Amino acid sequence: MSNLQFCGLTFGIPKEIMSGERRVSAIPETIEALIAGGARVLFEEGAGEGSFIADDEYEKAGAEIVSGPEEVFRNSDIILKVKEPAFNQGCKMHEVDMLRPGQTLVTFIHPAAPSNHNMVKQLADKGVLSFTLDSIPRTSRAQAMDALTSMSTVAGYKSVLVAANMLTKFVPMVGTAVGMIKPATVLVIGAGVAGLQAAATAKRLGAAVYALDIRPDALEHAKSLGVKVIETGIPAEVAVGEGGYAKRLSDEWLLRERAVIQEMAVDADIIIASALVPGKVAPIIITEEMVKQMKPGSVIIDISIDQGGNCELTVGGEIVTRYDVTIDGTKNIPGMVPTSSTWMFARNIYNFVSYFIKEGSIQIDLKDEIIASSIVTKDGKLLHAGAREAMGLD
Repeated sequence: MSNLQFCGLTFGIPKEIMSGERRVSAIPETIEALIAGGARVLFEEGAGEGSFIADDEYEKAGAEIVSGPEEVFRNSDIILKVKEPAFNQGCKMHEVDMLRPGQTLVTFIHPAAPSNHNMVKQLADKGVLSFTLDSIPRTSRAQAMDALTSMSTVAGYKSVLVAANMLTKFVPMVGTAVGMIKPATVLVIGAGVAGLQAAATAKRLGAAVYALDIRPDALEHAKSLGVKVIETGIPAEVAVGEGGYAKRLSDEWLLRERAVIQEMAVDADIIIASALVPGKVAPIIITEEMVKQMKPGSVIIDISIDQGGNCELTVGGEIVTRYDVTIDGTKNIPGMVPTSSTWMFARNIYNFVSYFIKEGSIQIDLKDEIIASSIVTKDGKLLHAGAREAMGLD
């Protein structure tokens, strides 16, 4: 790496403000790497506390510790965050309002999610150059910067532990003096990275695990874990898009998928919902009618809530009970496992900025698949395809 790579650029690391969020976008090792490349790094005091990294460790790495977010935003060229901009209660100001025209923001924006549309429009109006980590393509070239895959691994694992904690019965089969208690039934919808990790974790806990996906290859991966797979009967040419990702289904095929899920949902004690279409609003595949038919005391963990959610009744950022079913819409499940998730995330975001910054200059090639997929706003325009589709702009 050239020592000129980040020369003349100032990176800002603000403290995350979402409720319960304990991750941070940089660790001392990545701070050292930025500084070795010629960068200056401003680090908000206490930003690493949730991940048990003290300010003095960042200071030793070369970061300048500053007392509040406004100073970080005001004096940085590039802001590195974990979660999308939100209203900061501490200084009574929205993070978008702390940004300035021409500044660069790299974080999970989830621009297609309806709850983020106004914020994304404001980023464009402000003239911010923004990138969202949830739209980096899952290719071998992008693997080291694919924060979505890293965080999906954490979310899949932790979601099952959270569900087990909420469940009103044992997860494994338990023999007692008065009889045998059957294992809990876990249905994992979406056998991508998060879903496979959820299925593996549920199996380790001793549950009876079922996995459902519209993609044949994903089901093969699930089968290799020893879980029972559910076929939807949806043809591969309808279900599988570029890079092996799921395609958005037409209403006809979506009804077919829902019918299969409904049959399984009535017997499920836990549903882990992780079905996503990259960069687009998550499909609603668990309807209110399905929830009504589920067993009292059962639990739905809607991992896909950052992109709108898979369950019709999920409330973003909240845990609610509907028809005696607990529906968890927690938006930052990886933030519950801050040591592991921060370690991965910080490396992912460092690798990403290293990709488009050369010799102290931000170089945007919209013909590059990684840049074209992840860019959200530039020069006052909203460029992200999934967000434009969700907003009805195309």
